[in-house]
Amino acid sequence: MKTHHYIFLTTILFVILFYDQGVGLNLGIIGWVYAILTLIRTPKKNRTPTFVLLFAASILSSVAFAWYGDFPSFLAVAASLLMLSYRSRNRKMKVLLLVPVFVTNFFTSFVRILNFDDWLPKRNMPGLWQKTLAFVLIPMILISVFFGIYAAGSSHFANLFTNVELDINFWQLVAMIVLGFFIAFNYWNFAVERFIYKSSRVLDNDFKQPVVQKPTYSFLDLDAERMSGVISLFALNILLVFFIMTYNYEQFYESLKTPVQLSEETHEQVNAVIMSIVMSILVMMFYFKSGFNFDPKARFMRILAKVWIFLNAVLIISAMVKNSEYIISYGFTYKRLGVYAFLILSLIGLVLTFIKIQFRKRNAFLFNTMVWYVYGTILICSGINWGGIITAENMKRKDFVLEYHRTQINFSEKQLLKYAEEKNDHLLKTEILNSEHVKLQQNETLLSSVLFYLTLPSK
Repeated sequence: MKTHHYIFLTTILFVILFYDQGVGLNLGIIGWVYAILTLIRTPKKNRTPTFVLLFAASILSSVAFAWYGDFPSFLAVAASLLMLSYRSRNRKMKVLLLVPVFVTNFFTSFVRILNFDDWLPKRNMPGLWQKTLAFVLIPMILISVFFGIYAAGSSHFANLFTNVELDINFWQLVAMIVLGFFIAFNYWNFAVERFIYKSSRVLDNDFKQPVVQKPTYSFLDLDAERMSGVISLFALNILLVFFIMTYNYEQFYESLKTPVQLSEETHEQVNAVIMSIVMSILVMMFYFKSGFNFDPKARFMRILAKVWIFLNAVLIISAMVKNSEYIISYGFTYKRLGVYAFLILSLIGLVLTFIKIQFRKRNAFLFNTMVWYVYGTILICSGINWGGIITAENMKRKDFVLEYHRTQINFSEKQLLKYAEEKNDHLLKTEILNSEHVKLQQNETLLSSVLFYLTLPSK
């Protein structure tokens, strides 16, 4: 099939799946279709291991959305499909350029759509599809648009067709066609501008040739800049040692506080830790850039940098221990699990920074690699029922707050039903199954449904 076939096919499928429907199973289905068609369309030379993993991720994230229908799973589907399409076209382009490529295409697509010669086939003799387009589709579109305009402007004109019963929401149909075509066109026919291709070389992980050492600033020579790095890192190491001591004292040895005070202080301190790690990585990028990666006189500065990375890792582990103690004392919440995610990503960032310094990688290596870890985090968040885990673990506690888990925790109904059975509370079981949210989901049409709620008992 040609590009225009993929565009029209997925547009028609989009209209069939989403017309007069909510968003649910239909998004999962169209995600599967887009992924499979992309696999079919991709040349064998571009079916790299990374592409295959992205294909599997696209299928699994579509399943996750069909099951949960929440924002994390939507984000996973969108990211997986965009990266899959991106890799199918060019296996060497850096993933960091994905956002500028599709943002550029979003704004230029309105012009590119009208440039028919670029995406519609060129033939001397009209084929079947051209005849269908010229003799059927274009006249039908024009008639439909003007019929809607005239019907809105004249009640007598509209009354001429009152006996014709067509249960069609005309404007919704038009909106679905336009949206479906816009998505399909940008997915199957996106363009990569020349300046973006050129930028891809700048984002390589490794230096291609020996870098000539030269000062970063005209007012500092190499020796002064190197000494500045040594003094700064030495002072920062001492400062970080004192911060770790005071941080751990505040966390583990101060007098007991109320849960609200402890919550506020823990989040403030964790935010400070994460900000400290981010700034630490930026400092490493500043001092170990370009020629300074190969500076033979920077051995002491390299040692100080590795010590600082180690101390920051100790700080992260301290924050993890405190977060674990907080969970043991007061139970699981989304935020407390989120703290683990941020701290683990921060620790990965430090490890990558160590690798950058040790193996003389470019700064782009950090961004190129971290993108994949963030993407993996999104996939993990989309495919696991964290709400169910939170409720199941907190149910074991004596201070389990039923109302909080009913109203604030998503997808916890199965665990709450189990809790009701353990307590032999038939009234609670009835309230859960008859709650407005559950009934609303179970009464949706199949294409609009979230499969998780269809697995709950109907009564």
